[in-house]
Amino acid sequence: MKSKDDHLKKFRSISEIHKAFGMPKPQHPLMSLTHFNPENPFNPDHAIIYDVLEFYKITFVTRHSGRMKYGQGYYDFDEGSMLFLAPNQIVGTSERSDDKGASSYVLMVHPDFLMGYPLAKKITEYGYFSYSVNEALHVSDEEKETIISVFRIMEQELKNRVDEFSQEVIIAQIELLLSYANRFYKRQFVTRKAVNNDLLQKMEALLDGYFKSEQALRDGLPTVQYLSAQLHMTPGYLSDMLRSLIGTNAQQYIHDKLIAKAKEKLSTTDLSVGEIAYELGFGHSQSFSKLFKNKTNLSPLEFRSSFN
Repeated sequence: MKSKDDHLKKFRSISEIHKAFGMPKPQHPLMSLTHFNPENPFNPDHAIIYDVLEFYKITFVTRHSGRMKYGQGYYDFDEGSMLFLAPNQIVGTSERSDDKGASSYVLMVHPDFLMGYPLAKKITEYGYFSYSVNEALHVSDEEKETIISVFRIMEQELKNRVDEFSQEVIIAQIELLLSYANRFYKRQFVTRKAVNNDLLQKMEALLDGYFKSEQALRDGLPTVQYLSAQLHMTPGYLSDMLRSLIGTNAQQYIHDKLIAKAKEKLSTTDLSVGEIAYELGFGHSQSFSKLFKNKTNLSPLEFRSSFN
């Protein structure tokens, strides 16, 4: 049986992926912006393959009724959705759609295009580039028009005003686009607060179950990867959601839960510090004591003595 890697295709340049999908040469060797629509449809004539891109890719679907392949699964990719992919992520091509009115913008930017600009570093700090398709940004009609206006400025710059200022102008628009996306993701976390609060309750139950079942004794400390896998989301999305809701990331949330459990055991049992550390999943009691003091400004023994 063939594995996924047998079908893996790595695209090192934007020109290479344009050629592979029968698209015209990109307007610039290090970036391209394509508006797929009924007059310029995206319709690859080969089977779906797994792609690894060595550049950033931003897809904005303005009108669509199909699905997108990502990894091993298919996901609804609705109208007004945005997906952000960083270099070297494994993705799939779009599934063919019977929607003749499908419309989308695809922006591809090689890291070298940003070299020498502050955005080269800043772009790596946007967590949504690590989100999965099912964590895509879904924009309102008003937000949709804002995003389209930015893409249109870039389109005009590429078509009509290619000069020594073009790169600077386009990079400014890319930075504006990413800033809007950051704002709209924060809005999405808020508008889905009821759903996210339910996730918080599930996280609480997961960690309670982790310690009650003595899983920590077998597997060590609970990790962000463990929690995100149980909740069926990426670690980045989980941390960003928590920051929006309670002002802390997933790792800090786990640490806070560990300290709460430690305080409970220190105040209600006669277990030694080493035994408590072991029950919580720490490999060494020194690591536990260091984290406890960092969080409470007290050593475990000092905290216990405060109850005597």
